[in-house]
Amino acid sequence: MEEKVLLVEDEENIRKFTKINLEREGFVVVEAETGELGVELAEKENPHVVILDVMLPGIDGYEVCKILRENIPNIGIIMLTAKTQENDKIFGLERGADDYLSKPFNPKELSLRIKSLLRRLDKPKNNNLINDPPFKLDLYSKSFSKSGQHIELTPTELSMISLFMKNPGRAFTRNELLDLNWGEEFVGDTKIVDVNIRRLRSKIEDNPGKPIYLETVWGTGYRWKKD
Repeated sequence: MEEKVLLVEDEENIRKFTKINLEREGFVVVEAETGELGVELAEKENPHVVILDVMLPGIDGYEVCKILRENIPNIGIIMLTAKTQENDKIFGLERGADDYLSKPFNPKELSLRIKSLLRRLDKPKNNNLINDPPFKLDLYSKSFSKSGQHIELTPTELSMISLFMKNPGRAFTRNELLDLNWGEEFVGDTKIVDVNIRRLRSKIEDNPGKPIYLETVWGTGYRWKKD
């Protein structure tokens, strides 16, 4: 099945250029020039990944990201921004984006980011259940729960929690987490790891300020608790 990408970008020249290059890479591309239309088409077209510009007429990309993450939790989201401030990138990640790319960008790099995200979205062929009380992770249905209560995770969060739960007690450096979750071709910095760890803790820890499951290993990175 061909992977479908929804491109939400108000600048027509950028949108058309990006669409042409993505279609050359084999993607089916659906276009939207406003945030409102982007939300509508995401629900109608069922794309695998949304490429979402931050600066949009009407509702901006941050708000679109928040709406999509709430309404279609398993969708992949990559944000495009012309802004260089670190806080803007973090703000997008905290709204639920899986990745970000700053303008101007290389179309090939965007394609690689999409393919990396699609690998995280891809379902395993075999039913694979990880039971680590109070948590349960079903890799086939991509569901995660704590004490029987379902917890909604983004594709990136699901990828990270799967890696941690498969390797309890192992300390991962931030660079290892980048390579294993975003791919070795990812050229961003490790702050994207910290933001996702913070988001995960807010969802799984009783007290995110004092985590007992997803631990910090000072001077190294992070690890999943080991009984």
